[in-house]
Amino acid sequence: MDKMMMKDILKAYGPSGREAQAAEVIKQYVAPYVDEVYTDAMGSLIAHKKGTSGKKIMLSAHMDQIGLIVVAIDDKGFLRVSNVGGVNPIIATAREVVFENGVKGVTYFENTSKHGVNEAKMKELYVDIGCTSREEAEKKVSVGDMAVYVTNFVEMGDRLSSGAMDDRICCAVMAEAMKQMKSEHDVYAVFTVQEEVGCRGAGPAAYAIEPDLNISIDVCSVGDIPECDKMAVSLGCGPTVKVMDSSVIVPPVVRAFMEAAAEEDNIPYQREVLRGGGTDTGAVQRTRRGILSGCVSIPTRYIHTPVETVDIKDIDNAVRLLCACLKRKELPHR
Repeated sequence: MDKMMMKDILKAYGPSGREAQAAEVIKQYVAPYVDEVYTDAMGSLIAHKKGTSGKKIMLSAHMDQIGLIVVAIDDKGFLRVSNVGGVNPIIATAREVVFENGVKGVTYFENTSKHGVNEAKMKELYVDIGCTSREEAEKKVSVGDMAVYVTNFVEMGDRLSSGAMDDRICCAVMAEAMKQMKSEHDVYAVFTVQEEVGCRGAGPAAYAIEPDLNISIDVCSVGDIPECDKMAVSLGCGPTVKVMDSSVIVPPVVRAFMEAAAEEDNIPYQREVLRGGGTDTGAVQRTRRGILSGCVSIPTRYIHTPVETVDIKDIDNAVRLLCACLKRKELPHR
C-alpha cells in the first residue's frame, strides 16, 4: 500500500456531513483506474469500473470521521460544542482540533474544581481558539461549524497509528483494490457519507446502483489489548469476515463466498462477531427488496480516538481479499 496515499486520505478533513475535502483527495487516487467518478445527492463519491458479465458488485467504505460541532459562542470567545458521532468527552479533552477553514483550537472542560478529567461530560466541553470576545471568535468560526482532531501519522514497525483510521484506512484499501483488481463484473466503489451518525449515505447509493452483492469495508475492535472484552480478533492475523454485529447478520452464502475467496488465494482471515455497533453493511442489506451484503474489517485498536492503531499486514491482506472476491465469476445467491 502506498503510504503517501494513506497519509493523504487519513489527514483530509471530513466529519459527518462535511466530507467534500476527503472526497476530493480520494477521487485523485481512484479516478485513473475507473471509467467514471461521480457524486450522488447525499455526497457519496462513486467510482465505477465497467464489466461484461451483467452483474454488479458494490464496495462501500465511509469517508466521514467523528467530530465536534459549535452550538454557541460565549462572551469571552469560547466555543461550546456537541458531538458529531461517537465522541468520548474524556478522550476529547485537552486535544488540538482543526476546523474546515484551517482555524485551530484546543479543547478543555469546565467544572475542573468539582471533578477530575475522568468525569468530563460532553456538555462541559469547550474549544479555545485564542480569542477574547464573541466578536473576535465569530470572525473565525460560526455556529454550526465542525472541528476534528489534529493527529499524527505514527509508524511503529508494522503498526500504524493515526486519527480517522475509522474509516479512511478502508477508503485507502478500497482505492488500492480498484487499482489492482481484475473482474468481469461491474464494480462500484462507493465512498459513503454520514456513517458515523446513522449509516445514512450507504442506503441511497445502494438503492440507485442495485448491486447483486455488496461488500462493506470498515474497522472492528480487537481482543488483544489489556483488560478488554473477550473477542477473537487480533492485530496482524488478517482482515476479518464479519459474521454479525448489532445492525446485521451476514447471510451464510455471502460469508462462505468471502471465506472461499480467501482460502483459494491463501489469504489469512479472522471471523468477527461484534457485541455492539454497526456498519454500512446493515443499511445496504435493508435497501430495496434486500441486497446480499457482507463486510471485511480491519482490526483496529483504540477506535474513535486520535491514536487508532492498525497493522500493515492486515491492510495489505484486506486489499488481497477484496481482489480475490472481485475476480470470482460466480456470485453468491439465495
